[in-house]
Amino acid sequence: MTETAWARRVTDGVEPKNVIIAVLPLVGGLRYGWSGLGWAAFAALFAAVVPTWFIRRGMRRGRWEDRHVGQRKRRLVVIPFIMLSVLTSFAVMLRLDAPADMTAMVLAMFASLVPIMVITVWWKISIHTAVASGAVACLAIALGPWWLLLYPLVAVIGWSRVVLRDHTRAQTLAGAAVGALTAGLTFWSAR
Repeated sequence: MTETAWARRVTDGVEPKNVIIAVLPLVGGLRYGWSGLGWAAFAALFAAVVPTWFIRRGMRRGRWEDRHVGQRKRRLVVIPFIMLSVLTSFAVMLRLDAPADMTAMVLAMFASLVPIMVITVWWKISIHTAVASGAVACLAIALGPWWLLLYPLVAVIGWSRVVLRDHTRAQTLAGAAVGALTAGLTFWSAR
C-alpha cells in the first residue's frame, strides 16, 4: 500500500466524527455506567451524527466536494452549523441535569470550535488534529494520565493530513495545540 493510501485510511478512519463517537462512550461508560452511555449517545447525536448529515446534504447539493470540507471558505458555513448543533446538545444536557463530565465534554467541544472558527476565517487550521488532541486531553483529565499515551496518534493524524496535502505541518500543529488547550482547559474547569 502506498503512503498516500495509508494516509487516506488514517484520515478517514479517525476523522472527527469517529473520534467523537469513540471518546464520548469511553468517558460516559467508564465514569457513569449505563446512564453515561445514554448521555454519550445523546451528545454524539448532536456532535457527530447531525453534523455528518449536514455535510452529506451539502455534498449532495454540490456545496462542497468531500466529507472533510477541504475548501476553507466552505468551512465557514459548516462550522457555525456544528456549533449550533453542539450548543443545542449542551443546553438540553444542562436542563436535564446530565452528568458533569458529559456536559463538560460537550462544552469543551463547543469551546474548541470558537477559536477554530475565528482562525478559519484567515487560515485552514486542521480540525482533524484539533478534535483528536482535544479528545486525548479530555480523556487524560477524566480517566487518568495514561490516556496521554494516545498523543502519538494525533501525530499520525497530522502526518496523514500533510501527506494528502490537505494541510501544512503548521496547520496540523496549530490544530493540535488549539484542541488540547481549549478542550482541555474548558473540560477541566467545567467538570
